[in-house]
Amino acid sequence: MKTEEFNFELDPKLIAQHPSDARSNSRLFVVHKNTGQFEHKHFYDIVDYFKEGDVLVRNNTKVIPARLFGTKEVTNAHVELLLLKQEENDIWECLCGNAKVIKEGTIINFNNGELKAKCVEVKDKGIRRMQMIYEGIFMEVLNRLGNVPLPPYIKEKLADPDRYQTVYAKVEGSAAAPTAGLHFTQEIFDKLKEKGVIITDVTLHIGLGTFKPMDTENIEDHIMHSEFYMMSKETSDILNKAKEDKRRIITVGTTSTRTLEAIYKEYGCFKECHGNTNIFIYPGYKWEAVDCIITNFHLPKSTLIMMISSFAGKELIFKAYHEAIEKQYRFFSFGDSMFITNE
Repeated sequence: MKTEEFNFELDPKLIAQHPSDARSNSRLFVVHKNTGQFEHKHFYDIVDYFKEGDVLVRNNTKVIPARLFGTKEVTNAHVELLLLKQEENDIWECLCGNAKVIKEGTIINFNNGELKAKCVEVKDKGIRRMQMIYEGIFMEVLNRLGNVPLPPYIKEKLADPDRYQTVYAKVEGSAAAPTAGLHFTQEIFDKLKEKGVIITDVTLHIGLGTFKPMDTENIEDHIMHSEFYMMSKETSDILNKAKEDKRRIITVGTTSTRTLEAIYKEYGCFKECHGNTNIFIYPGYKWEAVDCIITNFHLPKSTLIMMISSFAGKELIFKAYHEAIEKQYRFFSFGDSMFITNE
């Protein structure tokens, strides 16, 4: 299967540069995957598509100020780091701008040495493992020195950094927001609970596995980077009971979806666990955990559009994307929403 099969033309003007005026005012494209029907709504209408007993699964990861700008010791060459994944002993996997100047042993200074990062391993394609050197509590230092890591296609400055966090963000560690969740408000969650919907959380810290562009001609040759995930016993019990009762499991975003499918694929059920997953879902994948997906509109040739094409069928998804472009839906992180439902 060729990566080019998942390409499409998109006017750059449709790439949302800022959030909607209010979270739930974004548009909602409803795809009925069993009938092929489409509906055009607003996100606050999402409540109408839920019923008592449905389980809604969110990714409660919280974006950290993961972008750092510093200089190389001795030469003062400018270097940008994007923190991707925390490892043991203050080591982080990082994506590096100007990576060619970062060799093993290289030290990067941030804010006159308030924070230093020493390269302990050189990896492919701009990835480095960096040892963080600092005094005090790392997240406090990072909150002082770091920047919100907005995607490169967003050129405008974000007026309110909280708009790049979900209202339920809780567990710090992500290099990007789980953007399908940006549309939700506490009012919508309250209305869902009134309908008898059960809301539960998992954690997946977003890194290169989610947003790395495809660079292989054949889909099967693409290697996903692993991302840390975590599921509690409470959530696993809720999901296993839903499966037993044949109630719907609805995920908020591709990251929640990947987490559930990865766990179910490994254990044959939901389970209290944590680890790293590099699961790659594309057409031909056997779905086991998830019934419906709330998602945003994704990049051409991305692993994310491959995932939803696998879930609802490539022909239907590309038909929906064609209609979304015709109707001027807003794309990507701050864009509009899609609900792929089985009813």
